[in-house]
Amino acid sequence: MTIETCRKLYKNLEEKHQKAREVLGRGLTLTEKTLYSHMKLEDIKPYTRKESNVDLYPDRVAMQDATAQMAILQFMSSGVPSVQVPTTVHCDHLILAHQGVEDDLPAAKMRNKEVYDFLSSAAKKYSMGFWNPGAGIIHQVVLENYAFPGGLLIGTDSHTPNGGGLGMLAVGVGGADAVDVMVGLPFGLKWPGVIGIKLTGKLSGWSSYKDVILMVMKELTVKGGTGYVVEYFGDGAASISCTGKATICNMGAEHGATTSTFPFDSRMSDYLRATDRSDIAALAEEYSEYFRADDEVYADPEKYYDKIVEINLSEIEPMVCGPHTPDKVRSLSDFKDEILKEDYPDNIKFALIGSCTNSSYEDMGRAAAVARDAIAKGLKLAIPLLVTPGSNLIEDTIKRDGQMKALTDAGATVLANACGPCIGQWKRTDIKKGEKNTIVNSYNRNFRARNDGNTETLSFISSPEIVTAYAFSGSLSFNPLQDKLKTISGQEVMLEEPSAEELPSAGFTGCGKGYVPPVEDGSKVEIVINPESERLQVLAPFAPWCGNDFIDVPLLLKASGKCTTDHISPAGPWLKFRGHLDHISDNTFFGAVNAFGGSVGTGKNQFTGKSGIRFSDIARDYRERGVSWVVVGDENYGEGSSREHAAMSPRFLGAVAVIVRSFARIHETNLKKQGILPLTFIDPADYDKFREDDKLSITSLGSLAPGKNISVQIKHSDGTEESIETIHTMSEQQIEWFREGSALNKIAKDLAG
Repeated sequence: MTIETCRKLYKNLEEKHQKAREVLGRGLTLTEKTLYSHMKLEDIKPYTRKESNVDLYPDRVAMQDATAQMAILQFMSSGVPSVQVPTTVHCDHLILAHQGVEDDLPAAKMRNKEVYDFLSSAAKKYSMGFWNPGAGIIHQVVLENYAFPGGLLIGTDSHTPNGGGLGMLAVGVGGADAVDVMVGLPFGLKWPGVIGIKLTGKLSGWSSYKDVILMVMKELTVKGGTGYVVEYFGDGAASISCTGKATICNMGAEHGATTSTFPFDSRMSDYLRATDRSDIAALAEEYSEYFRADDEVYADPEKYYDKIVEINLSEIEPMVCGPHTPDKVRSLSDFKDEILKEDYPDNIKFALIGSCTNSSYEDMGRAAAVARDAIAKGLKLAIPLLVTPGSNLIEDTIKRDGQMKALTDAGATVLANACGPCIGQWKRTDIKKGEKNTIVNSYNRNFRARNDGNTETLSFISSPEIVTAYAFSGSLSFNPLQDKLKTISGQEVMLEEPSAEELPSAGFTGCGKGYVPPVEDGSKVEIVINPESERLQVLAPFAPWCGNDFIDVPLLLKASGKCTTDHISPAGPWLKFRGHLDHISDNTFFGAVNAFGGSVGTGKNQFTGKSGIRFSDIARDYRERGVSWVVVGDENYGEGSSREHAAMSPRFLGAVAVIVRSFARIHETNLKKQGILPLTFIDPADYDKFREDDKLSITSLGSLAPGKNISVQIKHSDGTEESIETIHTMSEQQIEWFREGSALNKIAKDLAG
């Protein structure tokens, strides 16, 4: 991040904030300050929380390699010669974890060469920065290089909110949203509500920043943040390190929030200076009043926040969450009885630390402190411990300062600076498919099959230090605050409370390693996509709306219970097809639970009458017959990753509408972008009316308008019919996307003339 970007933004803060105070007649929350500072002056006016649609102008775009492929393919279709906003591509998702970094990274570079060549050449052609494979996980690299107080960043990954650790609004989006900004258009967002988290006290002992966000998860659940920005404040906030704040904001994606953020403080200044951004630190200190809520907000927060949660950091115990959902949270002291009651396998198979959520210098230091203490007391690892440093900056620094040696001397295996097992890029050979087993990790998301592709793996999340302690125990019921471990000689010992520096006293080393800056003129760069490629495919535009109502279209799927983007379009081995829409569409609804019989990934073809057929195969058959189809879903449909493939693949295969009890934010937007109608039941009980052989009609589409309900007629196979009412949240612009066939079609049409 250049100082010029900050100066350009900061010089207008006073004028924009003052106008916002005048039109609102009150003080501003930090969220409002940042939002208003990223819109045109003439657009500053009162907006209705969770209702108004606004246009914002972000400072940066960041993309990881799995999502960048489709985003760049869409950008290429626009015809714009170079990105209009600073943009970076980070190669972190396609590296398979298997034997360790020395073997895994070269293998990944060879296996993914076609994709890496495409991304690097596209970066050169379109003036994007490029981070080579192994350079680091996108969110850690963004924090180290691009995040800054008061900024607005969008990223094609749901954990983009990590940047809130440096006081910015960092929002996870689908690739089509990124394309809007890359071509010079505004970023459209529904004006969020604001949840205030008041922090008091100070963490100590085994308690960590991970426990703070787990406490928030317990309070808000997986959908309690949907439609809101979560804004932390209070004396306790200043006691948390910058990277600790990032951990808290990162995992805020799990409660559905648009993003999370912290007010500017000295811990952020310290981090900026430690990462060679002293000029930005000094400028942020000069403008510090603009990067915190107004005094009247903190004096009477109930008037300004939609909800307030108070957490005393001094009272927090180490927590653990899981399995299968990140909001199943309890303290370690309460966990032991539950393990027996729920028949969780007590024998842990693997312990894994790192990921974009917990891979900072401080995280690695606290984990290393546990390892040093354990080895010094005569203990040895009871199970494999896998370690993922967050970036070259972290890896090189902890090698120099000894934390890496403490972990490897204990027997840990170091993985590449990449996502790896956190997003399913993990080649396990120790279990059979369907084998029930337990793993513990310091990651952020633990849906079924998320880490290793095995639906019966029970994934439990905790802090890096607790996970490291688990590795020396091997037992899920172990609590290092209370329990002793037996050494090789038979002596019983307890582990000491870990402590570590939050920043290296000798400074970081390895800054910028693996980075290729944008070139000034990429017009001569040629991007070649082999028509026979298995990995990449040039996009063909989706067909515009035909102008008619959807009459008697079949119900492809009625999803039962949790249906995340992992259920709709799984990652893991499918990541290799992220640049090939046709191939990756074979995984569509691969993990979805069929409400009719409970099968996973299969249903009934209404034309052939055959059951047990993969949903993607049924959809392809319908498409060949010229028949569109509809999906019905439950609560928080599309929870999880920002992956737009979970919208693009259904659209490619013929989906015209998704009707649910409620949507996750990013997925609802992705559906709109791809021209699919996202509809919500007015009466959630209407979900129960749908039967497997139903034909649906969605009518009055010619008069589709913002705020106007949409009727859906259900025709059952026994000849009876029912009618229900649904609502939508589409603006006039989003309705145009539907009519044109997709947002990209509308962009291309507008740019053409």
